[in-house]
Amino acid sequence: MAGSRMSRPILIVMLMGYLMVPHFTFAQQLHAGVAKADITIQAEGVRINDPVYAKVLVLEQGATQVVIIGMDVTAIGGIGEVTDAFLPDLRARIEGELGIPGKHVLVNASHNHPPISFLCTPEEQLARTFAAVKAAKAGMVPVKVGAGVGHEDRIAMNRTLQLSDGSAWTIRHSNPCPPDNIVKSVGPMDPEIGILRIDRMDGSPFAVLYNYACHPYITVPEGGVTADYPGFASRVIEESLGGDVMAIFLQGAGGDITSILYKDVNRPRDSEPLGLMLGTRTLKAMQGIETGDAELHVVNETLLLPRKNDFDAKVEVLEAEQAALLKGLRGTSMNFKTFLPQYIKHSIDPQHPGYYSYRYLQSESIGKDEMSGIDAWNKGHIDKYLRNIQSMEKMARNVDKIATLRRHQKINDDSGEDTIETEVQGIRIGDFVLVTSPAEVLVDIGLNVKKASPFEFTFMAAYSNGYIHYGPPASEYPKGGYEVTECLLAPEWQALFEAKADAVLQQLK
Repeated sequence: MAGSRMSRPILIVMLMGYLMVPHFTFAQQLHAGVAKADITIQAEGVRINDPVYAKVLVLEQGATQVVIIGMDVTAIGGIGEVTDAFLPDLRARIEGELGIPGKHVLVNASHNHPPISFLCTPEEQLARTFAAVKAAKAGMVPVKVGAGVGHEDRIAMNRTLQLSDGSAWTIRHSNPCPPDNIVKSVGPMDPEIGILRIDRMDGSPFAVLYNYACHPYITVPEGGVTADYPGFASRVIEESLGGDVMAIFLQGAGGDITSILYKDVNRPRDSEPLGLMLGTRTLKAMQGIETGDAELHVVNETLLLPRKNDFDAKVEVLEAEQAALLKGLRGTSMNFKTFLPQYIKHSIDPQHPGYYSYRYLQSESIGKDEMSGIDAWNKGHIDKYLRNIQSMEKMARNVDKIATLRRHQKINDDSGEDTIETEVQGIRIGDFVLVTSPAEVLVDIGLNVKKASPFEFTFMAAYSNGYIHYGPPASEYPKGGYEVTECLLAPEWQALFEAKADAVLQQLK
């Protein structure tokens, strides 16, 4: 050594030794395997329009192994036909029999919910899904990956309408929509399709993992079992790419997202056209994604979230409003039979609803005003009946909200806990990054996580690794929308979750 400088041969030897240290995971080849399990119910009399699946992607790089499972189900426990035991039992079996850490397993629900039973038994769900994981692990091949985004803004919208009085009203089938004249604006949506393209080493497509925020509950015209439009989108992708390519859908932050055709009464309920649009947009975006070597990382953190405890106060406010609305129904003269023809006549010609205009001119010519008098009388009763209709619509919504609040109050009370233990998982596959939540996360929070991420291609996989109902932004709590009503969490949950998501993202760096 001369002075403080190291001789060149020694430096080269030391650098070569450092480069051989195994923690440099990018020097190790990424492997992937895919498989799927049909988890559709098999019962006499049940029409199966298209089957529902558990689709599996297993990734391995050196000692790091990750399992990602996309399921065409309502939720991973909590509600629907997947029990609370499914996730821990599946993770335990994967860890015990395949050696993959349970905390490295991500299970995402598409939130598909046709209005019928559509899954095989809980025992079969577990057995078939595990078999798919085992098959995917056994069939792994070396792969290259690349990340990118597509864009689809034609099929979905935010379902929480912002009203002129500062409150919110959610588009749902369980209650009417609000009067048009009080709707001020619609909320944001996230039109991004997050895409992980996985190719074989020769450049041929192997699998596609894609993420999109939506609420798949349109179903199909003749009813029956369906995976809804994520299922149709995956079929479009797989048939277009050919071979044995697998498309795996992961639900995003879609808690307050709905189809724009959700309440359309002028055409059959058909999710297939929406799936075609989502699938083709995904395929188009895939064409511009280049694949290459990538690092694989996974982080799993536990987070305690505060439970909501203001149910009684919310119910008291709603019951007081119900009483006032009911009192306002007094003094109703018309019934529907007399209201409807009068309403139509006053709508066709507000100036002359009673008869032709000449009848009014004739009355004026002899100094009488009998037509205008009866018109004004009828108009007053029409307006009263319309106010009653709007009261009925508000009361229908309030009845549903009160029942929902009481149901979720019972869930929190029965838990005996002030907090809910949840999991925030982060997975990085090259430039493609996923952050999970077990909540039905609303789009604002998903957008916040994306914006705060140090990675360009960051996506929220909500409805993952459990289910804790809706996760709305704190700013929505005073507005009274459905997602705030059907919620177990106190508003402070948002800041805690976003901070934990950021910490997970920083660890993935």
